[in-house]
Amino acid sequence: MDNETLKHGYSRQPLCRLAIITLALFLLFVPLLASCGAPAPLQFVAIDLGIPSPGLNSPVSGPLPDATKLHVRITFKVNQSLLDKLSSQVHPHQPSHLEQLANQIGIDDATYQRIKDFFNLGGIVLNLSKLRTHLSIDAKASTFAKLLQTHFVIHQFNGRAFFAPATPPKLPRFLVDSIAAITGLDNYSSAPQHAFTFQPATFPQSSHHTAQDCNPLDGTLLPRDVAHAYGYDQLWNKGWHGENMTVNLVEIDGFYQDDVQNYFDCINFQGKLNVVNVDGQPSQALGETALDIQMVSGLARSINIVDYQTDGNSDGDIWSQVNDELQQILNDNTNNANAGSVVSISLGDAEGDMTGNDRSAIDQSLRLLTQVEHMRILIASGDCGAFADGIYRSLSVSFPASDPWATAVGGTTLRIAGNQNRADEVVWSDASNLSRCKNQWGSGGGNSQVFGRPDWQAANGVNNSFANGNHRQLPDISAAADALAVYFQGQWGAVGGTSAAAPIWAAGLALVNEGLIQQIGKFTASPHLFYAVAQGLSGMRPYYDVTRGNNLYYPAAPGWDYSTGLGTPNLLDFYYVLCQRLMRNEV
Repeated sequence: MDNETLKHGYSRQPLCRLAIITLALFLLFVPLLASCGAPAPLQFVAIDLGIPSPGLNSPVSGPLPDATKLHVRITFKVNQSLLDKLSSQVHPHQPSHLEQLANQIGIDDATYQRIKDFFNLGGIVLNLSKLRTHLSIDAKASTFAKLLQTHFVIHQFNGRAFFAPATPPKLPRFLVDSIAAITGLDNYSSAPQHAFTFQPATFPQSSHHTAQDCNPLDGTLLPRDVAHAYGYDQLWNKGWHGENMTVNLVEIDGFYQDDVQNYFDCINFQGKLNVVNVDGQPSQALGETALDIQMVSGLARSINIVDYQTDGNSDGDIWSQVNDELQQILNDNTNNANAGSVVSISLGDAEGDMTGNDRSAIDQSLRLLTQVEHMRILIASGDCGAFADGIYRSLSVSFPASDPWATAVGGTTLRIAGNQNRADEVVWSDASNLSRCKNQWGSGGGNSQVFGRPDWQAANGVNNSFANGNHRQLPDISAAADALAVYFQGQWGAVGGTSAAAPIWAAGLALVNEGLIQQIGKFTASPHLFYAVAQGLSGMRPYYDVTRGNNLYYPAAPGWDYSTGLGTPNLLDFYYVLCQRLMRNEV
């Protein structure tokens, strides 16, 4: 044989010609196949779950069992220009038809079909929100491991365990391009902390009782005390008690029905309380939900309260469950939102103790509630003073209060005179034990390390020596957070915490919205509204400026400050100023 013949008798030249012809045919027919609808191969991209390096590099103790059920949530990018347009369209007496715009707000039908095709494996349950901005995917860990080309392990970090993918999970590029956040593939983020402390008169009694008990502890603030000190009763005198208004509560515990009913009977509550369980029913009642319900109902006796509650004792990503509650509020109000509705949230955690994906997912839900559903969101600023992570001298703030779409509510100690008039008010704080914060150090406030200062956060005092750049600053406003009367576990007690201040403001804003809708036919849900009101009108004092005390680091001062924000409500003047601003289209 010559040099062109191989050992087995095959010539190189025919083989080369065959290879060239095959390649040419491939290049010719691949575009033709694509044009005829044949699917192109998926391109996969690794995604970053936003787990901080110390956690990601912490020791691995073993694999996550394959049968573990994971509740994964995808937050899709939204059409921001459409949201901006919807934000300016507030029509209290007209039904909304948002579901008709869902294809434009979130993902379209074609993208969703591709997503369903990709997740087309047995045992996977998909559920797309009405606005098409949020997708829940429930399946076993082994199923996600197969789809995302990874496996799951358990890490040990700072005395706790969390699960996460061992290698960066991979998703098709078309899907990654549509994603704003993905949660539930890990549970690194610390669980939300309740901002709630209860001091009972005696040891806790049974939660079941038969005799009505309307004898709170001496020295505690009753609803009528708060109402008179802050001017809520002046709106009552106008006939505004929360009729046709709704306050939505976001909770991670349950409540004892007997406790709440006793409180309702004592205040002659005439509104409604509806309970919506999200991702299962809470396994315990820790007092937070009871506090929120009682603060709102005591100040707006005809209000409609919707308690969205989930189990904060689960082993998964509890922040995903909190976001599911926000998404449930969106779903429930997509086509029938009650005008002037308010959202009150009394939980949070230090910004640095969460993944970026958890923060991004909740940020978008707060944005949608504000711009699409026109709901103002009031969130407790936290109870560890200037140190949200609970470590003294470690400056930090609480999320989601730090989110620019939220109104952060700090806390004060309110003292009243014998005639129930407001006698004195200082920053709520307690420096008696600085070893570790257990929700008792005081009003949360400081500079966000995640969010920049929004344009609307402008008031006397915002530009200060602590500002340290263009950071979002907390809190925005404040209210009483000390020695409030609450009925829990079958007895009266005193409650402290910004978790009381947030629902106090939620009830007040609901009363204001009721009056605005009746008198001028419009209201606003803009986070700017509190700063617009702070500009005031001649002779009006919409806030009581708290200028004494500190939150263990930042002192109170004239104007806005890091301990109490703009101040506490002087509700009738607040209403008048906001009404004038709205009539002039200044909000």
